[in-house]
Amino acid sequence: MRRGVLLYGPPAAGKDTVTAALTELDSGYVLFPRLKIGTGKTRGYRMGTPEQLADLEARGDVIYRNDRYGNVYVVDRPGLDDVLDGGRTPVVHLGQMAGVERVAALFPARWVRVLLWCSKETTARRSPGRGDTDTVARLAAWDATQADLADHPQAGWELRIDTETTAPREAARSIDHLVRSTSSGS
Repeated sequence: MRRGVLLYGPPAAGKDTVTAALTELDSGYVLFPRLKIGTGKTRGYRMGTPEQLADLEARGDVIYRNDRYGNVYVVDRPGLDDVLDGGRTPVVHLGQMAGVERVAALFPARWVRVLLWCSKETTARRSPGRGDTDTVARLAAWDATQADLADHPQAGWELRIDTETTAPREAARSIDHLVRSTSSGS
């Protein structure tokens, strides 16, 4: 069965940290490297060009696209297919409910939806600590995430994790347990 994890939350909520803990727990979990067109951080992304994006869009292979921080971030069908080869479980990081909804609706897999949360104060503290040079933009994105959640009160989260009170390994074990139990039909 094709399966994946959708991690949603504001900037600095711990998506990278929890994903690292998941991959330590089970090497079958793989960060889905979104296609990024732009500048800045490259780790965890497949860097692309505007021409690649236009080609994907022309073929209908863009599942979700968002523009933030002056960049374009893409969840694409060929990229997800590539990660799912060999039975791997992609962990997709998203910061918009529209992305969660589109990936779940447009890419056939058993998606486990996980909300990672932290306070705005925690984002303000964590952001510069992880090397962000645009913390003000990250805090604006935190506000947008909170508003996004308010607009989607029935989002269908299968798991909610407060990363201020839950250790990354504990979060990873909870996610893994849910993925395994839903994959087995329990």
